[in-house]
Amino acid sequence: MHKLPFDYNYNDIDVLKALNSANNKIGELNGIINLLPNPNIILNAVILGEAKESSEIENIVTTFDEIFKEITLKVNNTASKEVVNYRQAIINGYKFIKDNGFISSRMLIDIHHIIEPDAGGIRKIPGTVVKNTKTGEILHTPPQNEEEIRDYLSNLEKYINYDELEDVDPIIKMAIIHYQFESIHPFHDGNGRTGRMLNVLYLVLKNKISLPILYLSKYINSTKDRYYKHLYNIRLDNKYIKDYLLYMIEGVNEMSSFTIDFIKSFRNLMDDASELIKEKCPKIYSHELVEYLFYDFYTKNEYLRDALNISRNTASKYLKELEEAGVLISEMVGKEKIFKNAYLYSLIEKW
Repeated sequence: MHKLPFDYNYNDIDVLKALNSANNKIGELNGIINLLPNPNIILNAVILGEAKESSEIENIVTTFDEIFKEITLKVNNTASKEVVNYRQAIINGYKFIKDNGFISSRMLIDIHHIIEPDAGGIRKIPGTVVKNTKTGEILHTPPQNEEEIRDYLSNLEKYINYDELEDVDPIIKMAIIHYQFESIHPFHDGNGRTGRMLNVLYLVLKNKISLPILYLSKYINSTKDRYYKHLYNIRLDNKYIKDYLLYMIEGVNEMSSFTIDFIKSFRNLMDDASELIKEKCPKIYSHELVEYLFYDFYTKNEYLRDALNISRNTASKYLKELEEAGVLISEMVGKEKIFKNAYLYSLIEKW
């Protein structure tokens, strides 16, 4: 495999036209994010969806219901726990970028360790190959020893952070960075999830989007055959780079539109819930209460009282009134009663 930058001319008319459309759409998405009174509410909801979709690509399949129970009650569902770990890794990666203004190999190793706590970091033992899971055919042989892997990661780190190496549109660069990371395949497991996380974190680094909420794994998950075909073809001949770029640019365009629609639906539901609480529970209504209820899909007495700094009895009263109004739905899990946001559940079922 080759180090970056590749010897390739990205000034193709089809690529530039697709880029123009994708940049307009992601710019529209970023504008909407920046107008939100509290963008972090949206951040939590979309990151969970991204985590679930990215994990499904690796056949780690769970439901939103199981994920929320894992977050709320720590039920130790293996698949759900991996999705929750992925969510935490994105949050940590985002914080690192905001604090430091770059993406490092060390950061990638750290977020990988959150995704796969027991996977052990960079590969040290040779023999790893990428195979077709159905036929057993070897599709790619990545760098084999740790020194070589670290050398390629160092080159990738420079390419990510120094525009003078190749000053092209960040969406193109994101696609090339993703391809190269997947080709390096630095870990025994979790490469795909780390690489997909790198996509959105790079776009945050380059200020294409202010929060890591581009739901790109949903696109890849729904087009897996095309995705793996493009990665395989480039390894045969870099003439296939154009097809891969158009595929990834299309993903940015489509998922920017998807996220815009999601945010609009989210805000509408939040407004509807706010009006209902004002009407049915006027004595407990507050803007802080509504924001809290929409930050997570589940809550319980302990969380509500800590968030609003109220007593256990007051929290019980709030939860009872909100359930009677139809905002929350209660459920017993073991000996504990938890409450899910009926409005958010109506939205998430459409994902």
